[in-house]
Amino acid sequence: MGKPESAALPPSGEAASERKSIQVISRAAAILRALEKHPNGLSLGEISRLVDLPRSTVQRIVDALDHESLLIAASPTHGVRLGPTLLTLAAATRFEVAELMRPMLEAIARETGESVDLAVADQDKVVFIDQVAGSHRLTAVSAVGVSFPLHCSANGKAVLALMDDLELRRLRKRMKLRRQTPATITSWERLDEEIAQVRATGVAFDREENSLGISAVAVALRSPAGELACISIPVPTQRFAAKEKELAALLLAHRDAMRQKLER
Repeated sequence: MGKPESAALPPSGEAASERKSIQVISRAAAILRALEKHPNGLSLGEISRLVDLPRSTVQRIVDALDHESLLIAASPTHGVRLGPTLLTLAAATRFEVAELMRPMLEAIARETGESVDLAVADQDKVVFIDQVAGSHRLTAVSAVGVSFPLHCSANGKAVLALMDDLELRRLRKRMKLRRQTPATITSWERLDEEIAQVRATGVAFDREENSLGISAVAVALRSPAGELACISIPVPTQRFAAKEKELAALLLAHRDAMRQKLER
């Protein structure tokens, strides 16, 4: 007589507690981001609708954030807004590469009229740390703090091309090639071909692979501190094809000038 099949065990108390803690952090971050877009503050009900959480859950998280001065009352009687502790945290957030490359971003934006982004690699994504807005009426705009996957963004592919084989092998173990649009690369074989092409030309492209209606071109380099940094120009697709060669050449010229500056 065979052994009876064992029922699936519920997660241990420690694992369940860890998942719950991570969920709370994620929800708190969502509340902070919602308030970022409403500097005059929001009521608990408004926050609840924006982050799609029960009002009671929002109340508990807001109380905890308020206790740490991450939130404060928006008025004596109504709502909450971002608190003063965030100013201290922001002041401690310093990216040397952003300070170094800011003049280059401004110069590219002036020359092209397009928005220019600076991002750094963070495991399987790139995180935007600076942006200069373009002057066109219709521009592609991200936000500082937003992250893009490496496999389907121009800046991400530029970063992948700078990684050595060991870094890429390690990344393969945890990186998922999730589909963002119909144009997203979802196989490592195809992505390896793209990385080889970027290494050959120095330039990476995103043709609506991350967001429909937006294309981009990017270059990458290593900062003096060893960070993988990338400069990208996102453009509405409707005018990208006519400009992509010009934008690529401009980015390469600025990248080479920056490399020379760093090597002095």
